[in-house]
Amino acid sequence: MDLKLYDVTDAEYEEIKQNILFTSLEQVKGWARSNSLWPMTFGLACCAIEMMASSSAHYDLDRFGTFYRNSPRQSDVMIVSGTVTKKMAPTVRRLYDQMAEPKWVIAMGSCATAGGPYVKSYSVVKGVDQIIPVDVYIPGCPPNPAALIYGINKLKEKIRYEAKTGKRVI
Repeated sequence: MDLKLYDVTDAEYEEIKQNILFTSLEQVKGWARSNSLWPMTFGLACCAIEMMASSSAHYDLDRFGTFYRNSPRQSDVMIVSGTVTKKMAPTVRRLYDQMAEPKWVIAMGSCATAGGPYVKSYSVVKGVDQIIPVDVYIPGCPPNPAALIYGINKLKEKIRYEAKTGKRVI
């Protein structure tokens, strides 16, 4: 057989490149992780109602591959929705530490991002980012389910970017 693999014209090479997918294992893992997020529900106040509404039939968060889990060991995303008090802060940190790597955090609502209207209270943490690292902030009081879905999609983009570049973006 006289078939030489190296005797390919430029046009044939371009056609071959269009029909073959070139990627890395890390990019495939990033794509799979971003399309199968399992957030832990950590609703602390009124934003939790909007978080629950996002999985209802009207918004259907499940269609994006996002399924809520009740255990930190089964979760890879923590959605902190609501006011974090100083008494609750150690529990938030403990649950975050129990999550397996890789893990991400979404701060939902003005109370979780900056303390909200309770910012002058002595018992309220001025943002969950003082306890754990936050990847996506969703502003609002309370943000609607569409804003949560937008934030989850931004987190998916971030996960894919981190897999592509190999760097953790904070």
